[in-house]
Amino acid sequence: MAEEPITTTLVTPEKQTSSDAPESTLPREAEAPKSVTETVTDLPEATTKPEEETAAAQPEEHHPPTVTETETASTEKKELGDEEASSKEVAEEKKSMIPLNLGSFKEESSKLSDLSDSEKKSLDELKRLVRDALDNHQFGSTPKPDDAAANTPEEVTIWGIPLLEDDRSDVVLLKFLRARDFKVKDSLAMLKNTIKWRREFKIDELVEEDLVDDLDKVVFMHGQDREGHPVCYNVYGEFQNKELYNKTFSDEEKRKHFLRTRIQFLERSIRKLDFSSGGVSTIFQVNDMKNSPGLGKKELRSATKQAVELLQDNYPEFVFKQAFINVPWWYLVFYTVIGPFMTPRSKSKLVFAGPSRSAETLFKYISPEQVPVQYGGLSVDPCDCNPDFSLEDAASEITVKPGTKQTVEIIIYEKCELVWEIRVIGWEVSYKAEFVPEEKDAYTVVIQKPRKMRPSDEPVLTHSFKVNELGKVLLTVDNPTSKKKKLVYRFNVKPL
Repeated sequence: MAEEPITTTLVTPEKQTSSDAPESTLPREAEAPKSVTETVTDLPEATTKPEEETAAAQPEEHHPPTVTETETASTEKKELGDEEASSKEVAEEKKSMIPLNLGSFKEESSKLSDLSDSEKKSLDELKRLVRDALDNHQFGSTPKPDDAAANTPEEVTIWGIPLLEDDRSDVVLLKFLRARDFKVKDSLAMLKNTIKWRREFKIDELVEEDLVDDLDKVVFMHGQDREGHPVCYNVYGEFQNKELYNKTFSDEEKRKHFLRTRIQFLERSIRKLDFSSGGVSTIFQVNDMKNSPGLGKKELRSATKQAVELLQDNYPEFVFKQAFINVPWWYLVFYTVIGPFMTPRSKSKLVFAGPSRSAETLFKYISPEQVPVQYGGLSVDPCDCNPDFSLEDAASEITVKPGTKQTVEIIIYEKCELVWEIRVIGWEVSYKAEFVPEEKDAYTVVIQKPRKMRPSDEPVLTHSFKVNELGKVLLTVDNPTSKKKKLVYRFNVKPL
């Protein structure tokens, strides 16, 4: 990765203001003001000075590249075989009638100052009842003889936060209030039951245990969404491995161990959240249903049912959004059964996507550089080595329309090494890369010959090129298919 992170500037040509402008999902903040573009595109006068004057002058200013994205008609021939196969896949997905979103949902603010008067009143009332409960040791802890004699209030900590000690406690209590529609007595009862269960389950001791866990590919945290929520991935297809399935669910003892490992994972994840007023204290859940064993596995069904009940009873309001991707047809049957028992608010947190729309759906909520490679993004497993890029290196997205060619033009203003990553979800396109020097009589350098990319090819291509003269690098993607394609790329610059 480059030693110094470079902020790219998007330069939008004036001709793109017409109705034929390319479709782009780049965030607004990535677009540079025209004044910035004009100052960047002028070459520094210092480049014409003799070496002696340059050495005596101030250090030369670093001039990052600028980027232009243009769209033209495709010049590739359509390949009917691939088109027909892709069309069948899309048709099957449409036939299954997978719902994409079940309603709008805006997360309630965790800022205490944003509460309505009635909500503040409920919070104050709950705090008063919690104070009475602590004073009278109603949460179930056994008081020490000295404490009882001195009338010392009970001390209760949940998720590492002592009750009623500071504003973080208010955020915790708000979760219980919202889970019970701000019914104060019901919220207090839920809190008491949760504290009791945590004591019986020995949660604080469990967090510190060194449990043997082979499920690091089944459940893992990776990156964050566009609003800063940490993202948790649940990969149910891993349980198609019979050895792993039997090792996890074959008897009651193993199912108990599975539950303990999941609770431990959740507790450790929750303790990394920000419970301050206005902080991020919820998690974005991604559930990958590809090759999921389905409803026929009674052991998995039983363990899942038990886990869901525990989460509903003891972990209120910790899920920001539940995204189900690679959804198969049978899941709709399951949802049809449980759907009527869900509240409209719970339904509004759910998002569904079939195989062909999973990456596109994730990108609505999570930036591509934060999405793992296996789900359409650019982020590699933390255990793998990617010296050129990190989660902090932002990626750009472009929608390549059917029958069009998209060119990303990276204009270089100094000697450097340019490193870039590029991918098109599902490929079925042609890709090439070349360097065009600024000098009129200079030859164009072919970095990557036109290559037809198949869905089975490597998901992400990484290239680097040493630039010894001013010019531009052109990355061209030709989409001859009848489907729109999502192009994702990013680059870093290493000055020479």
